Amino acid sequence: MKTFKLLFIVLLLSMAGNSYSQQKQNGDFLTRAIDKSVDPGVDFFKYATGTWMKNNPIPESERAWGIGNLVQEETYSRVRNILQEAQKSKSPIGSNEQKIGDFYFSGMDTVNIEKQGIAPLKPELEKIDQIKSKEDLINVITLLKREGVGVMFGIGVGQDDKNSEQYALFMYQGGLGLPNREYYFRKDARTENIRKEYKKHIAKMLQLLGENEINAEKNSDEIYHMEVFLADSSRKLEDLRDPYKNYNKMTPAHLQEISPRIDWKEIINQVGASKTDSVVVGQPEFYKQLSNAMEKFSLNQWKEYLKWQLINSLADRLSSPFAKENFHFRGTVMTGVKVERPRWKRIQDATERAMGELIGHVYVKKYYSLKTKKRYEKVVDNMIAAFAARIKKLDWMSDQTKEKALYKLFHITKKVGYPDKWKDFSKLSVDRKSYARNTIDSRIFWFDRSINKLGKPVDRLEWDMTPQTYNAYYNPSNNEIVLPAAMFIVPGVLDSQLDDAVVYSYAGASTIGHEMTHGFDDEGRQYDAKGNLKDWWTKADEEKFKAKTQLMVEQFDNYVVLDSMHINGKATLGENIADLGGLVIGYDAFKKTEEYKSGKPINGLTPSQRFWLGYAYSWLGHTRPQALAQQVMTDVHSPNFLRVNGPLSDIPAFYKAFDVKESQSMWRPENKRVKVW
Repeated sequence: MKTFKLLFIVLLLSMAGNSYSQQKQNGDFLTRAIDKSVDPGVDFFKYATGTWMKNNPIPESERAWGIGNLVQEETYSRVRNILQEAQKSKSPIGSNEQKIGDFYFSGMDTVNIEKQGIAPLKPELEKIDQIKSKEDLINVITLLKREGVGVMFGIGVGQDDKNSEQYALFMYQGGLGLPNREYYFRKDARTENIRKEYKKHIAKMLQLLGENEINAEKNSDEIYHMEVFLADSSRKLEDLRDPYKNYNKMTPAHLQEISPRIDWKEIINQVGASKTDSVVVGQPEFYKQLSNAMEKFSLNQWKEYLKWQLINSLADRLSSPFAKENFHFRGTVMTGVKVERPRWKRIQDATERAMGELIGHVYVKKYYSLKTKKRYEKVVDNMIAAFAARIKKLDWMSDQTKEKALYKLFHITKKVGYPDKWKDFSKLSVDRKSYARNTIDSRIFWFDRSINKLGKPVDRLEWDMTPQTYNAYYNPSNNEIVLPAAMFIVPGVLDSQLDDAVVYSYAGASTIGHEMTHGFDDEGRQYDAKGNLKDWWTKADEEKFKAKTQLMVEQFDNYVVLDSMHINGKATLGENIADLGGLVIGYDAFKKTEEYKSGKPINGLTPSQRFWLGYAYSWLGHTRPQALAQQVMTDVHSPNFLRVNGPLSDIPAFYKAFDVKESQSMWRPENKRVKVW
């Protein structure tokens, strides 16, 4: 399972016009955000970001507001210019400019979208209505899978966890309309209200499809109970993090034995994977339940379920009645947002998802500096050196495991900025006729592209993110860290104006070191240097690692986020390990710089203080309670404030920099402080 980290690294958009001299005069972005009414030893996140938070409430159109949104504002403007230029360019049919321009145009053409109503989905709806047998049902399910509709189960192609040199067909749990199984069974009032609103939402969508109120409510109840039936055998968030338990390779015939009431051979053939002789089934118990569901529920119930999943997948691409009801539930009920974001931003996001690398190719030419790329490549090298030094000094790891850990570390592939090889979109056709059909065609393109990898050599040059993405990831199958160009953007501040304390914390610790550490967290450590799921630890070292990380599970289990809602320490363990690892590695690398060695303060802050404050800035932001609750239930990342206060409370150097005392909240007893890497 690939590990991704949502990453927000930017600074205040309001600084855009400031010169460096103005920043020096008024205090820089770090000092201006500090809330001096808060003691750093009581709540460092509030101390570091409190003034900014007070002055920047969450806009009505957003579920959260912070660093990530500010960098997006700048990048949105850049990408909007690219898309508008492409839209006006009158480029030849089939060219990259024509594709991104026409896709964007089709989404902005609200007159056409309103006129079409549900018509773009008529071919799929007719096929669903014509289902008369289980064979027909299978045919429509495979059609919808290719179109990216989340019916019944998940399917896709990725590197084989135990043989990273080849691709494998993966099948996993799916088919739910709510984010995960917890939404169907959790007993708190907030989640119970979401379930009630969800059933109303399904009924309203079915009415928009033409059903009368009585039938829509009846079918909504049945669809909900079908999903509950599937959710009951779905694994919990934390249980999806064990790569061995979620790797069950078998022949299609064996899958047929587990799930006999579904013709898996036919499904595999129809999606284009007929030549594969094996499939990796993530959660076999789910497929057994799915087979039971084929017998338990009638064809008519399945037809209603397929209609719902189709409309649920594409409602925001249709006319306003569908889009508004979709926003009411997905935006307001689920995340607390009252007003939709501007349409141009939503269509830009959709264009990005459909063909982001086509945009990225233009983006890096216009906005990315080779000098910046080289600076951060050097930071990566320095971070690796710092991590290696820490591994060598570990008092709990044997020399045998250290040798293999260092070998893996030194063989991490470093991808910085943008791909050396760009994806080929020649098989994707786009026009201005229908936003929904363009979306469907782009999903088919991506699905078929994935399936067509089977039997071919693994492309280790491929990127799973675009250069303009504010994110980064570690891919265990490739043993690589991927750091897109946009992650280094600091709106309003030139890269040359950033001191090393900020660079090594804001980018180095929160991103580079974080992603690097994912190769050695509770999940990533189980893959070897070549990206294979293989045990390379001694048993004694493995037990020591588990004991140390159990301390972190307990630490985060005890953090309360909302009401009685606690962090799931086991589910978030990998990210929490990476946050702590990134910080200590980043600080060690920073200590090698002239800025640290000089000890000279900048704007009243020592080099060490600037480092810890710079890290807090990488997570600056606040979130609506509804969205925060959803994050706790569905995300393996802890909320921003705990990604700061949590790991910092384990680091003695932080205590020293801000004189944290034993009586204060940030203090943890020495025997409770986590130290892994």
